[in-house]
Amino acid sequence: MSATTTFQVAPVPRMLWAETRAKLLSRLRSPAFSVLSIVLPTMFFALFYGIFSGQAGSHAAEFGKYILATYGTYAVANVMVFNFGIGIANERGQKQDLLQRATPLPGWVATLAQVIFSLVFALLALIVLYAYAFTVGGVRLDPGALVGFTLKLLLGSFPMMGLGMAIGYSTSANAAPAVTNLIYLPMSFISGIFIPLSQLPSGIQTVGKLLPLYHYSQLPLETVGQNTESLGTAALWLIGWTVVLFALGLRFYRMDASKKFS
Repeated sequence: MSATTTFQVAPVPRMLWAETRAKLLSRLRSPAFSVLSIVLPTMFFALFYGIFSGQAGSHAAEFGKYILATYGTYAVANVMVFNFGIGIANERGQKQDLLQRATPLPGWVATLAQVIFSLVFALLALIVLYAYAFTVGGVRLDPGALVGFTLKLLLGSFPMMGLGMAIGYSTSANAAPAVTNLIYLPMSFISGIFIPLSQLPSGIQTVGKLLPLYHYSQLPLETVGQNTESLGTAALWLIGWTVVLFALGLRFYRMDASKKFS
């Protein structure tokens, strides 16, 4: 005669809420991560707007919208790359992935919680940037444009998540910050985030137009009427990069899992 023991597992929405809340609290309790991720884009906006808005003259308002779009792109991408890259690498270094294997928490729920947490954190960074740009920088967007601007930044960020995932599963906790900066900062410059792409050498422009961050920046720039490629073209590029980078991240994840659990 045999007996079967049935274990009760919490409903998926409750697990998802608890995991997302735990990730958010863990980052908020790490000021070095949270403050830099939320405040750094606003600091860049303040610096560049303060330096160049006077030179823009009568076009200062349009210049303010332009750098709001580019630094909004930087704000969200920064959270995605660094959260997924350094965050995942740190969790692996702390053996949290091993602990998770011993719990009934499904892997896809943990991944979805990571995505939701990143979107929430990115939204916080955007709110701080908006507050400064609207009150100090004098940038003006009507409510409809602001909602579209925000949705494009959040929904278009998946290639950057994929990049962070690939970095997180292919590097150690110690190496992840260096690798992330080595990839992300040059990409930001070459993609026209800090300096308009039209002002860079032609060879760099050619490379920049192939990178996901360039096409990602076209989404908010389209809202303020300063994009250099159509919304449809940018969306197709971003879909392609999402597939490529998540496939790469999944490959590194499977290699890491095979090494640890096979």
